[in-house]
Amino acid sequence: MELTSKIQRTNSEALFNEAKQYFPGGVNSPVRAFKSVSGPPLFIKEGQGCRIIDEDDNQYIDFCCSWGPLILGHNNPGIRELVVETVAKGTSFGTPNRLGNQLGKLIIEHNRYIEKIRFVSSGTEAVMSAIRLARG
Repeated sequence: MELTSKIQRTNSEALFNEAKQYFPGGVNSPVRAFKSVSGPPLFIKEGQGCRIIDEDDNQYIDFCCSWGPLILGHNNPGIRELVVETVAKGTSFGTPNRLGNQLGKLIIEHNRYIEKIRFVSSGTEAVMSAIRLARG
């Protein structure tokens, strides 16, 4: 028996065509291009738990979970509340802060091979730090 269910992706296709005006290939990463599977990439509008919903209201199980960070699922109530509470205090300061210390401590305490850590804002800044370290 052959399954021939055709999923409607009209809205995703329209958004993809618009995105081609702004982004090379219409996407922000070659991973999202969908060229190897044909058709437009999925434009996701919502996620709840392990499920995501695209702009055409098709529902999927999200096996990627944003490539790892969403281990507790989309829109987890506890995480959402903490994010809202934290954002209410400001989104970026460009200076050291208590939460940076807490995150650094958490990472170092759970990775026995890491002695020090540096958070940076871009890949360029990360490479510059690595070059400085190598030169030292």
